[in-house]
Amino acid sequence: MPKPHGGKLINREIAEREKEKFLEQASELPTLNVEEGLAKDLENIAKGVFSPLEGFLLEEDYFNVLNDKRLANDLPWTLPIILDAPSNFEKRNDDTITLSYENRPLALMHVEEVYGYNKREFAQKVYGTLDNIHPGVAKLKDMGDLLLGGKIDLINEMKTPFSKYNLRPVETRILFKEKGWRTIVGFQTRNAPHQGHEYVQKTALTFVDGVFINPVIGKKKKGDFRDEVILEAYDALIKHYYLKDRAVISILPFEMRYAGPREAIFHAIVRKNFGCTHFIVGRDHAGVGDFYPPYAAQDIFDEFPDLGIIPLFFKEFYYCKKCGGVVNEKTCPHEEEQCIKFSGTKIRELFIRGQRPPEEMMRPEVTNIILRSGNPFVE
Repeated sequence: MPKPHGGKLINREIAEREKEKFLEQASELPTLNVEEGLAKDLENIAKGVFSPLEGFLLEEDYFNVLNDKRLANDLPWTLPIILDAPSNFEKRNDDTITLSYENRPLALMHVEEVYGYNKREFAQKVYGTLDNIHPGVAKLKDMGDLLLGGKIDLINEMKTPFSKYNLRPVETRILFKEKGWRTIVGFQTRNAPHQGHEYVQKTALTFVDGVFINPVIGKKKKGDFRDEVILEAYDALIKHYYLKDRAVISILPFEMRYAGPREAIFHAIVRKNFGCTHFIVGRDHAGVGDFYPPYAAQDIFDEFPDLGIIPLFFKEFYYCKKCGGVVNEKTCPHEEEQCIKFSGTKIRELFIRGQRPPEEMMRPEVTNIILRSGNPFVE
C-alpha cells in the first residue's frame, strides 16, 4: 500500500473532548459563511483526503499549482483548493476566523495570507477555456475577488444522508489491510453502473487484489445521476455480480470541477490517499461537453512519473453481438454494426421514456433500481 501523498496522512479534526472549547471560541470570532462545495473541501482537508494540504492554499502554492501543476515543494498537485472571500473582507493576516455552513460553525481557519487572483488566468489554466458554458468557468464569475490561505481545524461535520458509506482514508487503509489487499484499484464515478463500467473494474481486478469503487457525492451538472440512485445501483451490482471480499464502496463528498486532465491527476492523488495502488482512467475522465480531447486525461499522466499511483488506461469499450460480450478496440475485430455502444445520452433517453436499456448495456438489477426511483437525474 502506498504512503499518503507527501508521506503523511493529514488529520485536522478537533477531538471530541475539545469540541466544546473550540465551539465557544468560534462563537466569538469573525465568521465567513461558505457554500456547500467549500464545506466539502473543508472536510476533505481535515480528514486527510486532500493530504498533504492542511488548509487552503497560500499564495506561493496557488501560483505554483496554476503554472506548474505542483505545490511549491514540487509535489504533484493540479487543482487549486482555495477559499474565496468578497473584496470588502478585512485584509488582516494572522487572524483566526470561523467558517460556517448554513449558519452552523464548521471550522476555524488560521488566516496566514489574503491575496488577489485573476479569474481569467484561473479559468484558462485550470479549465483550458474562458467559455461560460463550462460549469467551472461559470462558477468563477460568482466567486469573491480575494483568496484566504491558511490551516483549518474542523469542529463539526456536515450532515449527510450517506454516512454509512463515508469512510476516511485512515479507515479504508485499515479495511484494505484487514482484507489482505496489497494492491487496490480505485474507480471514480458519477454515474450509475452500466456493463462497460463493470467490464473495466473486473478487467482491473484480474491483476489486483480488490477494487475501491468511490462515487463522487455532491453537486453535479444537470443530467447526472442523483447520488442515492448511484449508491443503490452499485449496492445491487456488488451484491449480485462481485465476489464478496473483492469490492468496497465508499463515497467521495466532493464538488466536481469538470477540469478534465488536471482533475484526473487530482482524482488519482485522492485515491492514493485512500490507499489505492492503481487508478482507472477512462475516456474523457472528468470532462464536460467537448472541452477536452477524448484521451487528454490519460496523456497528462506522462508529466507525473513521481505521482506514486499507477494509472490504468482504458479506451472506448462496447458490447459486440458477434463476440457475445463487452470488448474494446484492441480486442474485437468486428464491424460497427455488430456493436452496442455504452452511450450515456442514449441510456438517459431510455430512462426518461420509462424504457429499459438492453441487458447487454446494463444489468437488470441496476435497471430496476433506476426505474423505481422515478426521476433518477439531477435537474
